[in-house]
Amino acid sequence: MRIRNVSLALAGSAMVAALVTASPAVADASPTLPDPSLTGVLAVQKQAMAAGAPGALTRIDSGATVHKLSMGKADRAAGTVMDADRRFRVGSVSKSFTTVVLMQLVAEGRLDLDAPANDYLPRALPDDRITVRHLLSHRSGLWDYTNDMFYHTVPGFESVRNKVFTYQELIDLSTAHAPANEPGAAYSYSNTNFVVLGQMIEHITGLPMATQYEQRIFKPLGLRNTSYVHPRTTLTGSYARGYVRDDDTTLPLVDSTEQTVSWAQSAGAVISSSSDLNRFFAAVVTGKLLAPEQLREMMSMVPVNADGTQSYGLGLRGRELSCGVTVYGHTGTVQGYYTYAFTTADGKRRMTSMANTSNNGTVNSILGGTLEAAFCGTDPTRASALTRSAGGGVTEDIAPQVVRH
Repeated sequence: MRIRNVSLALAGSAMVAALVTASPAVADASPTLPDPSLTGVLAVQKQAMAAGAPGALTRIDSGATVHKLSMGKADRAAGTVMDADRRFRVGSVSKSFTTVVLMQLVAEGRLDLDAPANDYLPRALPDDRITVRHLLSHRSGLWDYTNDMFYHTVPGFESVRNKVFTYQELIDLSTAHAPANEPGAAYSYSNTNFVVLGQMIEHITGLPMATQYEQRIFKPLGLRNTSYVHPRTTLTGSYARGYVRDDDTTLPLVDSTEQTVSWAQSAGAVISSSSDLNRFFAAVVTGKLLAPEQLREMMSMVPVNADGTQSYGLGLRGRELSCGVTVYGHTGTVQGYYTYAFTTADGKRRMTSMANTSNNGTVNSILGGTLEAAFCGTDPTRASALTRSAGGGVTEDIAPQVVRH
């Protein structure tokens, strides 16, 4: 195996880029795709940092070849350089983990996707027409309580940073609002859906989500850098610190690393690494975690944007890229971290990217350019053209009805 290490100091700044490639003497296992553009990834990371991210990392597993790219700082105060092996909070990528647990319970005959969710809950939702499938596909209409909780980003975060919620407390925050739509009528992304699913899983099994994740996913796949420590607040081992931007962009970034993430729980509190996320999503799409029927359900995509390039299945996103390939995975936003984790349908090329900031829609959109570089071989010039348009308002996995800039 050939390993190449490159460290690059970018002129005129304190940014540092690192690239590691490990390539055995075998052919790439995804011959129909262009080779990843490593310079394209670095160009996107550089743009993300110019837009306010302290650092960024990307890992691409392409067959038996591994590319690790990183730039900037994992810890601003200590000056620690970012590297692609660090752990981080994955935010809504957690929804795919929760979905796998739920779909395994479906395979075991312990619940029905098209049954009323209320059949499996300790306390009924206001609308008995909401099914388990509606929750998994964000079609329940349940209001996302994070729209209120984080309407003012940093004050909202500080008010819940160390708070421990029950599932029911979060559900009650949602149901105090009128629903966004009738059950099944429309896609409307809501963290409430996956909080309800967490409550459902614990009610059915009598075991906490931490045990379900560990027994059904983490241990079987050997995900040594993946954990669910709710409501503990700290990360362990080698990790990247997270920094959230204030709505008043003249104020300094806020270190948001330590928090309970109790406001999200089964919707967003998993901690992982790029290597583990790549392994997880490859295992999902290749059927290592799910029976064929449940995998087909999870990967049955419905478009969720006007041009059909973005779709959602059951706890899984689909992205159609410029080279015609559709990749599957999830995005993640949690205070201080943006994540993109996706794989081809055959699991042979996987990519995870993370930037250690949030409440910065420009960085979030720019970071998505690593998908084009990793899967379509976009060159640096084209990467710039694709990602420069990211400056407009966007919505995110937190407070999805609040436009961020």
